[in-house]
Amino acid sequence: MSDITHRTIETNGIRMHITEQGEGPLVLLCHGFPECWYSWRHQLNALAEAGFKAVAPDMRGYGQTDRPAEIEKYTLLHLVGDMVGVLDALEAETAVIAGHDWGAPVAWHAALLRPDRFRGVIGLSVPFRPRLAARPTSVMPQTDDALFYQLYFQEPGVAEAELERDPQVTVRSLLYGASGEGSRLRAPGDAIGMVPRKSGFLRGLTSPPPLPSWLTQNDVDYYVGEFKRTGFRGGLNWYRNIDRSWELLAPFAGLRVMVPALYMIGDRDLVMHFKGMDQLLPNLAKFVPKLRETIILPGCGHWTQQERPAEVNAAMIDFLKTLA
Repeated sequence: MSDITHRTIETNGIRMHITEQGEGPLVLLCHGFPECWYSWRHQLNALAEAGFKAVAPDMRGYGQTDRPAEIEKYTLLHLVGDMVGVLDALEAETAVIAGHDWGAPVAWHAALLRPDRFRGVIGLSVPFRPRLAARPTSVMPQTDDALFYQLYFQEPGVAEAELERDPQVTVRSLLYGASGEGSRLRAPGDAIGMVPRKSGFLRGLTSPPPLPSWLTQNDVDYYVGEFKRTGFRGGLNWYRNIDRSWELLAPFAGLRVMVPALYMIGDRDLVMHFKGMDQLLPNLAKFVPKLRETIILPGCGHWTQQERPAEVNAAMIDFLKTLA
């Protein structure tokens, strides 16, 4: 089996670093926050061995990919455009697109807007959400003492200062704190996703000794090295376009994802506890009519494909083979 290869391509006006492995039908893997292509390290080889060409880019703002300075250049339309450009650069007519965390909305919207190019979609952690009736930030919770983390990320410079103070602590804390193991430390009644105004985002997260079994220090060091070099601004800019993307997607309100789909989430994922998820998940097929399966992984936290690589790989490959 071939090794992972690295190169830089031109797409949608930026230079994008991509990793590739295997030959066959294309599977495009979109990472989330705060990660990079490396979050798909367990999937690249598995997909290649199963007869697919797996491609995992550093998404816009991350790793060795360009990081535009302008905040407004990180809308969902930019991000979907980047993925269409990857297909063009690879001279591929179509692909199946998979996404985790923030990469999941990119994947869902790529399938929504360009079903001619994306013939199937796999969402991890974050399900497809139909367009809200109100501006997203206007309905995010906040109190005198705390605010939803996506609101905390809105002010340029604030979250950067906290997250970049010690990238080693930040990465270890986030990867452990949002994992299945980290979820056991949350007290009943904890306000999920809320950031205390006086103490910041990392309060309450744990930088553990030792790391959980699915995560090595070498893994942590890879992420830390990338964020020491790039900072966190690029990834945070995705959050700063939530309202702008909502405005730009107004013409597509009510449109459903009409390609075959697979959705996976851990039962200890923080996303499971976000407002509206108890209604959305049982009704997901109303918005994704060709949803083949919703898989809930017991004991798994937010980092789906890293915490449960064997189960995720098997489910992805089974799904992909049905599309052949």
